[in-house]
Amino acid sequence: MKDVAVTEPILQVRNLESFYGPIKAIRGVSMDVRQGQVVSILGANGAGKTTLMKTISGVMDPEKGTILFEGQEIQGREPHKLVGAGVVHVPEGREVFPLMTVEENLRLGAYARHDAHAVTRDRDLVFEYFPILAERRSQEAGTLSGGQQQMLAIGRGLMADPHVMLLDEPSLGLSPLLVQEIFTILKRLNREQNMTMVLVEQNAPAALDLADHAYVMELGRMVMDGPADELMQSEDIQNFYLGVHEDGEREEKRWKKRKTWR
Repeated sequence: MKDVAVTEPILQVRNLESFYGPIKAIRGVSMDVRQGQVVSILGANGAGKTTLMKTISGVMDPEKGTILFEGQEIQGREPHKLVGAGVVHVPEGREVFPLMTVEENLRLGAYARHDAHAVTRDRDLVFEYFPILAERRSQEAGTLSGGQQQMLAIGRGLMADPHVMLLDEPSLGLSPLLVQEIFTILKRLNREQNMTMVLVEQNAPAALDLADHAYVMELGRMVMDGPADELMQSEDIQNFYLGVHEDGEREEKRWKKRKTWR
């Protein structure tokens, strides 16, 4: 795990509560994210992970609690204003614009920017990290494979010049080889560009391998957190998220083999 300077968090969530109609989806959630960190949020379906991401990015308004970004309260602000401030959400399910080309999708990610030279520079950087997108820049996004669309969704997020990137289930529906490729690129972005990320994932091995710090959500609450490498050794995490059961030795060998791509 890399060293991260001990500074005030760039993103602070305090006692956050959000509802879907009458249902309280997140319950008193608090978390910190520091500059240059990757923070992973683990949990089963329905734990409230996506609701938390939508509330941070302004897609949903919280009922209670505060969200501080770079020292300023941002809860309830409109999503496009948060994008302009540097909070960029790459949502679950990729959601590219299918009839627009790869290049047009990337340019749309920079819609709030007015620094044309820097936008071109960042597009070239996206092509450097995702060379398949450079090869297919004139292709309609809807004709890309699922993995390529996920790369495009991440690249479009990068075009917004994020200070914090919120990534919701980037491995969803992808083959193990594509998951490995995308997480390798995310690791490079963090290390080479000092990109701060909040990552929601059900693929706990990949999420913990990438992260500096991790939180575990259950039924809308944070129930555990700590350094990712320590949580990886936690018996509870291994039992419920890493698939180590009574045949633990066999599963452990599979997990160790899977980690060799780091």
